[in-house]
Amino acid sequence: MQRRQLIQSAVSLACAVLPSAWAAWPDKPIKWWLSQAPGSGPDHVARILAEALAKLWGTSVVIDNRPGGQNTVGAVAAARATPDGNHFYFATTAALITNPLLFKQLPYDPVRDFVPVSFIARSPFALLVDAQSPIKTLDELIVRSKAAGGSFTVGNEGPRTFSGMIARLFNVRSGARANLVPYANVGVGTQNLMGGHVDAMFADLASTAALARQGKLRVLATTSGQRVIGWEQVPSLSEKWPNFDMVGWFTLMAPTGTPPDVIQRVHKDLQGVLSSPEIAQRIQSMGPLVDGTMSLEQVKQFLQAEAKRWSDATQEIGLLPE
Repeated sequence: MQRRQLIQSAVSLACAVLPSAWAAWPDKPIKWWLSQAPGSGPDHVARILAEALAKLWGTSVVIDNRPGGQNTVGAVAAARATPDGNHFYFATTAALITNPLLFKQLPYDPVRDFVPVSFIARSPFALLVDAQSPIKTLDELIVRSKAAGGSFTVGNEGPRTFSGMIARLFNVRSGARANLVPYANVGVGTQNLMGGHVDAMFADLASTAALARQGKLRVLATTSGQRVIGWEQVPSLSEKWPNFDMVGWFTLMAPTGTPPDVIQRVHKDLQGVLSSPEIAQRIQSMGPLVDGTMSLEQVKQFLQAEAKRWSDATQEIGLLPE
């Protein structure tokens, strides 16, 4: 009886101590790994959220940009981070979904190495032309592309990137015969678009919205399943081709092994930040559509559905892993 009482006391003490230990979190700066460069669309969104959460938590949230290798550099750094509740990965569709479809071997495993923390926002891509282009509408672009054949050029970030896959899918579904021109990044591509070196470009709206609002670029269409908030005057490609809902998105992930209590805390706090009209407006003014309503289980289901969607798309455009 005495031994049983001692065991019960020990268990009770452990249950009392563990919550209080995590109640002290965070006790040091938090690091968010990012696979994109400073100034990119994902970087802008991450910094808005990091600033709000730093105020809430009373500690800094440091953004560590690790661009390169088509998201692999940042993903590997985050996957190998200590799962102590202080390291997170601000992940995109490419890192979690399309990379496994495009590469036979990856130095990380999106399913094995990460667990979901919170869905953040959908990030539509856009079909753009220079503001001085004679092309005013999507239909005009398709007509010109078919007439010009391979001499009509559409910029993107490469055949094995998100924008490159969307460009190829656009060619297949529209019957356009555009020559797809790869660029190292969106910045270089948009400069070449404005310089007249390519006729059009697919790029994420978050990275190009400022140039469009300044009157330097014209948005002909978005790649989402519905018109984008703040860009209601711009048609969606799904209006011409049903189910053309190919958008990027942002999720916060954590290295596998991160304490569940911390994941729940960050999930709850991030949902609270995303529900702020001010925060939502700041993010949506750049193009992404905020969605902080998903539960952790819904995020898991969403990731599974996206894996199927993009697997079907790669088969449609004939893109095989290398």
